[in-house]
Amino acid sequence: MAARGGRALLLLLQLARGGKARLCRELRPVPALLCRARSLSTATPSARLAGKTHAELRELSAREPERFWERAARERILWSRGFERVQDCDLERGKIGWFLGGQLNVSVNCLDVHVVKDPNRVALIWEKDEPGMEERITYRELLEATCRLANTLKSHGVRKGDRVAIYMPVSPIAVAAMLACARIGAIHTVVFAGFSSDALAGRIQDAECKVVITCNQGVRGGRTINLKVMVDMAVKACPSVKSVLVAHRTDHGVPMGELDTPLEEAMAKESCVCPPEPMDSEDMLFLLYTSGSTGKPKGIVHTQAGYLLYTGLTLQYVFDHCPGDVFGCVADIGWITGHSYVVYGPLANGGTTVLFESTPVYPDPGRYWETVERLKINQFYAAPTALRLLLKYEESWVKKYDRSSLRTLGSVGEPINHEAWDWFYNVVGEKRCPLVDTWWQTETGGVCIAPWPAEPGAEIRPAMAMRPFYGIQPALMDEKGQVMTGNDVSGALCISQPWPGMARSIFGDHQRFVDAYFKPYPGYYFTGDGAYRTADGYYQITGRMDDVINISGHRLGTAEIEDTLDEHPDIPESAVVGISHEVKGEVPFAFVVMKENMLENQEFVVKELRELVATRIAKYAIPDHFLVVKRLPKTRSGKIMRRILRNIVMGQVDSLGDVSTLDDPSVVAEIIEAHRQYRNRAARA
Repeated sequence: MAARGGRALLLLLQLARGGKARLCRELRPVPALLCRARSLSTATPSARLAGKTHAELRELSAREPERFWERAARERILWSRGFERVQDCDLERGKIGWFLGGQLNVSVNCLDVHVVKDPNRVALIWEKDEPGMEERITYRELLEATCRLANTLKSHGVRKGDRVAIYMPVSPIAVAAMLACARIGAIHTVVFAGFSSDALAGRIQDAECKVVITCNQGVRGGRTINLKVMVDMAVKACPSVKSVLVAHRTDHGVPMGELDTPLEEAMAKESCVCPPEPMDSEDMLFLLYTSGSTGKPKGIVHTQAGYLLYTGLTLQYVFDHCPGDVFGCVADIGWITGHSYVVYGPLANGGTTVLFESTPVYPDPGRYWETVERLKINQFYAAPTALRLLLKYEESWVKKYDRSSLRTLGSVGEPINHEAWDWFYNVVGEKRCPLVDTWWQTETGGVCIAPWPAEPGAEIRPAMAMRPFYGIQPALMDEKGQVMTGNDVSGALCISQPWPGMARSIFGDHQRFVDAYFKPYPGYYFTGDGAYRTADGYYQITGRMDDVINISGHRLGTAEIEDTLDEHPDIPESAVVGISHEVKGEVPFAFVVMKENMLENQEFVVKELRELVATRIAKYAIPDHFLVVKRLPKTRSGKIMRRILRNIVMGQVDSLGDVSTLDDPSVVAEIIEAHRQYRNRAARA
C-alpha cells in the first residue's frame, strides 16, 4: 500500500504556512498593478459583460464578435500592458492572433489577483487516492509554492521560451509546476503519467525539453506507479534534458543520478517571491500532444491571453460557476480537460478546484459520490466511460450519499449515450441538476457547443450538445465542400470564424497544422467530427470522420497503433479501426498480416504485439482484438480501405459499399470468413 501522505505536499504547506509575513509584505506592489490594469479598460460598467443576459451575450457575440471579445478581455484579464488590436486572423492560412500588443502573466491572473482579495480562499482540494485524506491549499499557499518552484526552475537554467516536461500524477505540486512555468515564461508540456517511457521520450524529443519534473511514484486505485523509472528510461534518449526535478508522492526511495535533484529540497532553498515575466498575448503558454490521423503525435500550441480568457469564460457560463463554488472535474491534468477545467479555468475565476487522484471504483463504486458529499462539490464534470462503468452497479452506491450540493452536471470527452445520460441526470442529479453534454477538443481550448449557456429553464435534450458558445459559429459542410443551409441536415462540422481559445499551431510544423485543420475546407476550421443539425437548429455530434478513435475519452490515432505494430519483425503490415464498446466508447480492433513461418505461433506473436503497444504508447492503447489475415483490402493506389474493415467487424457485411476500387475484391470474402472463425472461437471461449 502506498504511503498515505506525500512529502512534496507536506513541504509545500509547511513552506507556505511558515512564510506568511514575508509573502504578504512582498505582495504589496500588486494592488498598484491592479489599479493600473483597471485604467486600461475603456468600457463603461453598463457596457461590460457582467449583468447582461444570455440572449444579449449571444446576440452581441454573433453581431459584433470583435466588440464582444474586446469587452470580455478588458473586463476579465489583468493586463500589464493593454492590447492595441483585438484580432488578426486568416483561417485560410491558419493565421490566428488575438489581443495583439497586450502583455500579461497567466500565473498572476490565476493567483496574485485572488491573493490580494482573499489570500485564505481555498484554491485546491487534493482528493488523494485514499478517501478522507484530502488536503486544502489556499491561494496564498499555492502562490508561494509556485514562486519557489519557479525560482528552482530558474536556478536550473530555465528561461523564457524553454520547454519543460511535466510527468506527474494529479497533485498540488503538479499544478504549481504548470503555474511556475507560466510565471517565468517557460512553456510546459504535461505528459499523461500513464504513458510509456517511449511515448514520454518522443514528446520530450519533439519539444526539446530542457527540464523534466516528475515524482518518485504515482498512486492510483490503491496501486503505485513507478514514474521515476519511466523518466530514467526516457531521458536516456533525450539529450536536450539537462535536469530532472523529482518530487516525492510516497516514502519510497528511488535512485538519483547526476541529472536528478530532489524537488522539495531545492524549493526549500529558494525565495518565496518570483517576479512575473511579462508575456505577449501570443507567446506560447503550453504544448499538449494529441494523436492525429498520422502516426506521429502533434504538439498543439496554445498561447497566453486568448486561452486564459476562453477557459475562464466557458467555465463560468457553461457550468453556472459562481464565486465560492467547488468545481469537481475528475479529469487527469495530462489531458486538455485537466488543463482547462481543473487548473486554468477554475483558478482564473478564483474558484476552488478539486484534484482527483483516484479512480471511480476505489475503494468501491461509491467513491465519486462520497467525495461529492464530503467536499460539497457544486459542479461535477466526468467522462461517459466512467459513467457507463458506474451505472452497472446498484443505485444504492449513489443514493447512500448526500448530493444536495450539486447544481450542475457535465459530460466530456465523447458524445454521451442515452443510457448513461439518463442515469447521470435521474439518479445522480435527482432530476434537478442541468446536465451539460459538452463538445470541444484539445485544439479548441475550451467548450464550443453545450446546452448552456441558456436562459433559466431553457430546454436541455438528452445526449445532445445543442447550443454553440458565445462567438462560436458552426457550419456543416457537404461532400463537395459546400455549406449546408437550413436544418435537419448532417455534414462535416466546421467553425466559420475564429475565437480566442483556439490552438495557434502544431509545434515545429505549422504546415501540418494548416493541412489538418484549414485545408480541407478553406476559410473554415475543420473539427474532424461530423454533426447533425436538428429541425430546431440544435447540434448533435455524430463522431469522428477521420482515423482517430476515442478510448475512454482519450483520442488516439489508429496510425499511431499501426506504426507500432508494424515495428514487429513478423508483421509486414497492419490496419487498426475503432469499434464501439459499451464502457470505453471505442476500442481498437487490429488486423495484422503475419509472416507465414510464424502462423503456427500466432498467440506468442500477439502477446508480443500487446507488449509492444504498451511499451511504445500506453496500456490503454492495446487493441482489444487481434485478427490475423492473409492480406488487407487495398485500392489500386495502395490505400487500405478501413471502411470495409470497420463494417465487417461491426457485422455490417451487407453495407460494405463499393468495392470495385479494390485491387482484388476477393480479399473481402477472405476477411469476412476469418472474422467469422474468430468470432466463433471467442464464443466458445
